[in-house]
Amino acid sequence: MISKSTIDKVYETSRLEEVIGDFVQLKKSGSNFKGLSPFSDERTPSFMVSPVKQIWKDFSSGKGGNVVAFLMEHEHFTYPEAIKYLAKKYNIEIEETERTDEQKEEANERESMYLVSEFAQKHFSEMLWNSELGKAIGLSYFKERGFTDEIIKKFGLGYCLDQWDGFTMAALDKGYQLKYLEKTGLTIVKQDANNPNNPKKFDRFKARVMFPIHSMSGRVLGFGGRILKNDKKAAKYLNSPESDIYHKSKVLYGIYYAKQAIAKEDNCYLVEGYTDVIQFYQRGIENVVASSGTALTPEQIRLINRLTKNITVLFDGDAAGLRASLRGIDLILEQGMNVKVCSFPEGEDPDSYAKKHAFEEVKTYLEENSKDFIQFKANLLAKEAANDPIKRAETVRDIVNSIAKVPDAIKKEIYIQECAQIMNVSEGVLFTTLAQISKKERTDTSKREYQEQKEKAFAVVRNEEAVEKVDVQYELERKIIEMLLLYGNESEEFEDLVLKENEEGDLILEPESLESKVYEKIYLDLQEDEIELANVQFRNIYYKLIEELNEKEEFSISTFLSELDQDLVAEISSIMMEEEKYTLHNWERKDIYPKDKRKGVAQLVSETILTLRCFLIKKRMFALQNETKESLTDNRETLEEIMNYLQLNKLLNKKLNRVL
Repeated sequence: MISKSTIDKVYETSRLEEVIGDFVQLKKSGSNFKGLSPFSDERTPSFMVSPVKQIWKDFSSGKGGNVVAFLMEHEHFTYPEAIKYLAKKYNIEIEETERTDEQKEEANERESMYLVSEFAQKHFSEMLWNSELGKAIGLSYFKERGFTDEIIKKFGLGYCLDQWDGFTMAALDKGYQLKYLEKTGLTIVKQDANNPNNPKKFDRFKARVMFPIHSMSGRVLGFGGRILKNDKKAAKYLNSPESDIYHKSKVLYGIYYAKQAIAKEDNCYLVEGYTDVIQFYQRGIENVVASSGTALTPEQIRLINRLTKNITVLFDGDAAGLRASLRGIDLILEQGMNVKVCSFPEGEDPDSYAKKHAFEEVKTYLEENSKDFIQFKANLLAKEAANDPIKRAETVRDIVNSIAKVPDAIKKEIYIQECAQIMNVSEGVLFTTLAQISKKERTDTSKREYQEQKEKAFAVVRNEEAVEKVDVQYELERKIIEMLLLYGNESEEFEDLVLKENEEGDLILEPESLESKVYEKIYLDLQEDEIELANVQFRNIYYKLIEELNEKEEFSISTFLSELDQDLVAEISSIMMEEEKYTLHNWERKDIYPKDKRKGVAQLVSETILTLRCFLIKKRMFALQNETKESLTDNRETLEEIMNYLQLNKLLNKKLNRVL
């Protein structure tokens, strides 16, 4: 278990905007930061981070919370893992007791798979540095590639010995379960009909140098293994199979090491292989990732999109490789990103070029040879179709097809102008072609949507659903929690209402001014009327808040949240960030300036409490009315009580300036 003092120190030291900034590109928005949601596919920001409150809210998915909640949601960490991650980031020493075997067994499946993967990375690294075969084969290979000891250790490179089950037996000896070794794909298990209780076990990555594949937060998800022997039957590169923790279409090799540089440089270099990434990083160009030999996917592009809008695709001069990369570029354009392309001289790739040249030379080459994708694609295809009119027409249509995928209308027009100059075709013809392609896409989309609606119409039985009513009490109780969180410790001048009898014997409310802290005013008013919050979650938060505000002079939301269950943290973040969503719309640009709520805190508190009183009075009156309808006895006392409530309700509504 992690000690309470360590957890407190982690919360005190952690800065939410810094932690989230490692995963999402954030831009200043008033006193807050905003960015694209890391939990859904979107093009306009709906993700809000408040450094003052130390909470975040994703308005597209409804998720929210503090720094730990973000790591648990985004990286699927357990609570202890999130604390450990933050402790490592901020160099905080962790005080904890060793996990027992029972605790290891209790960990959920995903966590067990992460633990197995982390053990595998350490084991392969140990074999590389400390075993004779590892040093002679694996380490020699990495040294031949020009990798330094420092870079080999940084990327966690390793070697799996040329043994049928060397790694598997080592993992089993350490107490890791075979089912998780099989689920992560590290071990291949084959049932033996002659001995069903003792299946055959093989190391998947036998005799391969190992490249660990990390998540954006640094967790080991899977591996890439390269064979060094000349074995025609074996694949040169072998990746971990798909699992609960590893989805190759959603992962980019090197993203963990590159994320800060990508955000800082506002550009991402996209290469093909593991060694391309490592060689570039070693040379000093750190904003580089690889698609690990797989075709680029929308999920991978969105991963980069969180950090930057700019991608530069790098590849060698191989014609087949160029064609494959051009297909990937169209996908990048669809995501609304800016694409440049850079090819290396014939016979060179990013790895070999970076190995032979100094940092400044590589940097200069990239700057001078990175071309806009339209320019690059047009030049490439124009060469292929030089003296063939039919091929040339196909080339023009191919380029316009790519332009059609760009969401931004201004960019489309600029690209058309550029393409017209390169291909020596009139802009009018290109615009007409673009309009035809766009019209066809719209028609196809409409047909598809119509077909889907038609299918739904036949499949779904009409079901008239009642219009959802606003739960007034829920909203008022939520507002009370919000006021306690935002203004609980602030002192305000309140105008209190005291119920008195005038000379004629009628009840009247007389105003009396008093200064009080917001939390005291709310607590005493609710206590006086014996009002208890009906919502269980709000009630739990309310009592914890009152206790915290009463006992501590300085109320810290961050500290308060650190002591709550994560479900309450999510609810509180949702309450506190509710009004932040309006800042996403930049009202000031439209000359609309929302009134600062802080200027009317006393009025807000008084009106909320009064409204809740009125609501509960009406609720009580309805209950009493129902009693009189069902009762056969004398109802004079009940009717008198109803009349008193009516008079009180009238007085309270008068104070609220409401006409009954």
